[in-house]
Amino acid sequence: MSHPHADLVTRFYQAFTERDAGAMAACYHPKVHFQDPAFDLEGARAGAMWHMLCARGTDLSLTVSDVHADDLEGSAHWEADYTFSQTKRHVHNEIDAAFTFEDGLIRTHRDTFDFWTWSRQALGAPGLFLGWTSWLRSQVSAKATASLDAYVERHPKTLSL
Repeated sequence: MSHPHADLVTRFYQAFTERDAGAMAACYHPKVHFQDPAFDLEGARAGAMWHMLCARGTDLSLTVSDVHADDLEGSAHWEADYTFSQTKRHVHNEIDAAFTFEDGLIRTHRDTFDFWTWSRQALGAPGLFLGWTSWLRSQVSAKATASLDAYVERHPKTLSL
């Protein structure tokens, strides 16, 4: 029998597989903190990010493994295959996720992956030559944040958890 928090994490990724951002956001605590190499988001903006990514990820496929959780913490490994919308390049990204829980929901969610590997696939030559630099990482983060801002402006209802 699995822990309820492991079931929550599994439900989160099942919703992602189905591109159901509303169900993903429902797994988050209202004060969730999400962080990865591109985003650092609090509250409803984290749910809005999943709405944006699900809407844009028309060819997204993912696999999830090694879901573990207890009363306080959890983890999972997931792999995503998709076309990066800005360059139309194929990406295979391997991500390790870490979670904390509060009130039966995900309170913190941190995704880590090899940014240089991702940037080589997503950006081509610029990623190959600059993917190891903090400059490129900050440029990607700024562009991702601006993209989320524009998405939320067009879809304000995505700002609800």
